[in-house]
Amino acid sequence: MIKRRDFITFFGGAAAAWPLAARAEQPKMPVIGLLNGVSFEAYAKRIDAFRQGLREVEFIEGRNVAIEYRSADGHPDRLAALAADLVRRQVGVIVAIGAEVSPRAAKAATASIPIVFATGGDALVNGLVANLSRPTENVTGITFLNSSLEPKRLQLLCEVVRQGPNLAFLNRFKEGDPKENEIRLADLKVAARSLGRELVAFDVDTEQDIDSAFAAMVQQRIAALVVSGSAFLNSRRDQVIALAAHHTIPTMYSNREYVPAGGLMSYGVELYALYRQAGVYAGRILKGAQVADLPVLQPTKFELVINLKTVKTLGLEIPPGVLAIADEVIE
Repeated sequence: MIKRRDFITFFGGAAAAWPLAARAEQPKMPVIGLLNGVSFEAYAKRIDAFRQGLREVEFIEGRNVAIEYRSADGHPDRLAALAADLVRRQVGVIVAIGAEVSPRAAKAATASIPIVFATGGDALVNGLVANLSRPTENVTGITFLNSSLEPKRLQLLCEVVRQGPNLAFLNRFKEGDPKENEIRLADLKVAARSLGRELVAFDVDTEQDIDSAFAAMVQQRIAALVVSGSAFLNSRRDQVIALAAHHTIPTMYSNREYVPAGGLMSYGVELYALYRQAGVYAGRILKGAQVADLPVLQPTKFELVINLKTVKTLGLEIPPGVLAIADEVIE
């Protein structure tokens, strides 16, 4: 027979234990590992677009999903350790953004955790996937095809800058696949010759290299410049824009983020829409979708953005035909 005092003590103790038991039974919050070769500060707007994609599939950071951020801060040799750390953390999915070295590091670190990449290279050429429509391993994502757009960027730039035989291409080649780099540079040189120009490539790895490259461009009387979609160069966006302005070198960029900050013009994909889709893919995987059922996505729409203030500062005129196809003109 249970005495009244014992019953009250038992009941009170059980009641106190119930919230603890309820908390223990709650499902563990899923975790996304976000891997980037450069600083996340340089990718702030892209990360916002990624979070928007997560919201579209009902995941809100801090409420029902956690994000572990890992950045190599411009040192690709750190990516392997960062990817391994996310694997040890047992995240539900790794989202690798920026240059191709980021998803390659993630792929080398795990064959079981799903990986979603958002990067500019050709996913087939650089070996991220063997099949675009139905990935056969643990990797899928979004490719921006930045390198394939470089001849078009060169053509548009030459329509604006009609004088001067020498053009320049600024890139951090170590970010990409060597085979793909060789192909893209050869294609770009052929495109330049078809326009009656010669192309000089500049390979940079540090901030000092960027300064030196622009000094060399002045010495070589470079008429105009194409800047690649390098994650490193994007993280040094203000430096590149300032040097192009200081040396009065008309410059074409790979994405629109340069143009509102003072860059002359850009031609590329709608980056934010693609990063949003990366968020959708990550959320779908957390809900149980299989990588094989998520085809690698490629862009279908490209945008030309022009900064008219920079046009005037450089003493240029935009031909009516180029102006007519611009998606946005910044006054």
